[in-house]
Order: sequence, then structure tokens, then C-alpha cells
Amino acid sequence: MISKKELLFQIVLHILVLLFFSFDRNTGNIVVHRAIFILFYGAATVIVTYYLMPKFLYKKKYWQFFLGSAIVVAAVITIEEVILEPIIFPGTRRGDTFPGVYVSLLGVLPVMFILSGCKFGWDALKKQAEIDELQSTIQESELQFLRSQINPHFLFNNLNNLYSYALQESPKTPEIILEMSGVLRYMLYESKEQFVPLKKELEQLGNFIRLYKLQIEDRGEVHFDVDKIEGEYKIAPLILIVFIENAFKHSQSGQSSDIEIDISVKLNNSILEFRCKNNYEPGFSLDSVAKGIGLKNVKKRLELLYPKKHLLHIEEADNSYKVLLKLELENV
Repeated sequence: MISKKELLFQIVLHILVLLFFSFDRNTGNIVVHRAIFILFYGAATVIVTYYLMPKFLYKKKYWQFFLGSAIVVAAVITIEEVILEPIIFPGTRRGDTFPGVYVSLLGVLPVMFILSGCKFGWDALKKQAEIDELQSTIQESELQFLRSQINPHFLFNNLNNLYSYALQESPKTPEIILEMSGVLRYMLYESKEQFVPLKKELEQLGNFIRLYKLQIEDRGEVHFDVDKIEGEYKIAPLILIVFIENAFKHSQSGQSSDIEIDISVKLNNSILEFRCKNNYEPGFSLDSVAKGIGLKNVKKRLELLYPKKHLLHIEEADNSYKVLLKLELENV
């Protein structure tokens, strides 16, 4: 069913075509018989645009479409020469003679081409809008799915650590539970939007790091440096946490002391520069960590949320693991 916007578009289009082809520049007036023919051509074009195009052209039945269009054009020329011209020009040479197919086509085809071409363009734009909406829906569903993996991933890793501390009856167990509940509260309730304020995300990043520092105890050092953030920017939530979590997992796996983790965040204009470096025990394989669910997840999210607006570089060398992430952020 034709929409109100399309109906208005067709009305305006037909009026413009009518004025263009029926206006006489010499007299400055509308030539009545030209206007009648244009209206007739427009009515015939409706058959092409609202019947032949959706029934044949859009279904890739090209021969049927061109055959149907040829029949419509032939019928238009026949009706014009046999019925309309004798009525409009009675007793004149124009009303009694057939000027020829080529002459008739020069009058009919330009109008029909313009009207049907504009209709084709309208349908193409409408179809593209539907495709964009569908892609947006699919992308949002995929992002929701990827985000839903983060909470169980975080919970699984920290519950294992919490279990070991509980077995040891560590006095830090209550503090770990408290920090963990705060981070989970943010993940579950405050990070549901596609983007969150950068300052809020960095604040939660600090809470997350404190949670993991409790588990390292005196086995190493963790440095977290954040430059003063000027301006209000937004960032996809829980993007940076994955890299920090990996850094702690690298350092703790098979390493009992001399843990070193350096994390820094800088903002230059709208470019966020995140760096994370950690050491790990010589001979320890990073495959199970670096290729885990979290890292694959965040790479996919970066592709969806920051297409051509991010740079991710991961380097493994000299028993160290380095991550450099640059994001082009938008203002809140």
C-alpha cells in the first residue's frame, strides 16, 4: 500500500513533469493539449511503476517486464492517435493522420522514463532504508549477545579466585567480595547503554584494578595512571576491562612473584590512548589466555562499534605482553 510520503512525492513529481513538458516558453502559458497528453502518459506510467515493476522487474523477470512495458507504450500511442487526437484536433491534419512511431515515441518515452525512473529511485531508497534498519537490528542483537558474555566471563574467573581465598580463610575474602559486588553492579545495571561517560568507565576501571590487586597481594606491583580528562566523552562500556583482566591472568598464571603490570590512559583531543603492559613467567604459553573468549569478544565489539575508528596492536616479546588501543571517541 502506498504511503502518504510516497503519495505526496508522486503528486509533486507529476506536477513538475506536467509543468515542464506543457509550458510554452514563447507565450508563457500552459498548452492545454500538451497537459492532457502528459496526464494521459502519467496515468499509463502508473501501470508500469505499480504493477509491472514490483511484479516482474523486482523479481528479476526482466523479459516479462520489458514485454509488458512495450505493450503499455504501444497501447498509449494507439489510444493517443486513434482516440485522443481526433477528439482534441477534430477535422485537422493532426487528428486525421498518424505521424509515425518514432515521432510518437519521442513524445511518450521521455515522460514515462522520468516518472518510472523516479519511482525506481524511490523504491531503491526505501529498500536501502529497510536494509540499514535490519543491519542495525542485527548489529544491536550481536552487541547484546557479546556484552552478555562479559558478565559470566568476569564472574567465572573471579569466583575461582574467591574460592581459593575462601579455602585459605584469607582475611581479604570479605573485601574481595565487596569490590566484586561493586564491579558487578556496574556491569549489570549501569553499563546497559551502548555508550557510557568516559569518566564513569575509568572510575569503574579503577575499582576493577583494585579488586585484582587484592589477589596479587605482595607478589608484585600494579601501576594505573590516568591523565586528567578534559571534556565530556563517551565510550563503549567494558571494552578496556578485558585487556586488564588478561594482563592479570597472564601475570598470575605460573608466576608467584615479581608481577609487573603497567596501565595508562591518555586522551588527546578525542583520541583515547590505552596502554597495558604485563610480564609473565618464561616458558608460559599465552595461547589459552590471549585467545580466550574475552579477547575475541572485545575485538568483535570494536569492529562493530568503532569501524575504522580504532587501532589495536598486541605485541608479545621478551616475556612481556603489550596492548595498545586507540579509540576515536565522540562527545557526550
